[in-house]
Amino acid sequence: MRRLILPSLLFMAALGVGLGLKYLPPAWDPRTPLDLTAAPNALTGWKLRWMALRPEACLAAFSHSGLAVSRVPDRPSDTGCEIENAMRMPSELRMSPAGPVATCRLAAAWTLFERHGLQSAAREELGTGIAGVRQMGTHACRNVNHAATGRRSQHATANAIDIAGFTTVDGREITLTRHWPGNSAEARFLRRSRDAACRYFGTVLSPDYNAAHRDHFHLDMGGWHACR
Repeated sequence: MRRLILPSLLFMAALGVGLGLKYLPPAWDPRTPLDLTAAPNALTGWKLRWMALRPEACLAAFSHSGLAVSRVPDRPSDTGCEIENAMRMPSELRMSPAGPVATCRLAAAWTLFERHGLQSAAREELGTGIAGVRQMGTHACRNVNHAATGRRSQHATANAIDIAGFTTVDGREITLTRHWPGNSAEARFLRRSRDAACRYFGTVLSPDYNAAHRDHFHLDMGGWHACR
């Protein structure tokens, strides 16, 4: 049923535009920049994917949402490791190390995840919010799985981030290495966070995927879709 809802909503929105309707609620208008602070709806994923074709739509989303960003200069590369349309990762949380470089699309997905998935999972499973994030990097000029040959990783263009753990408002340290196994409140929080991330990122890989991800979430905005 959910697969039928989005095409139907998009059809109705397109029909409204085609008929010359002057007003659609901004949250349901495909012409309106994505509001990263508003509750997600069926158009959220579509607008995120649209940013891949229209990079200016991503910057418009941050402006429309009233969120300041710190742009970084484009960095060309002849080895497939260019940085384009990037910024310092915006976050309301204490990110360690601070200020990783991210593509605008990755930053937009992170903003949605942080505001509309991560915090609710923490409050409901842990009884508190999240104050900090321990990240393992966004940009690294390398291939997938650090292989000597093969296709470039999404990290090569700062289109991915690896997350090793979180710090709660009341000072608890939650790591994937320690807390993923079992059914503790911390484990349930981590699994709910993984599932919430799947709504916004193109690829989400967790310790359930393979041993290489036993200690972190991999989140990226590449062309492939996976939630594991």
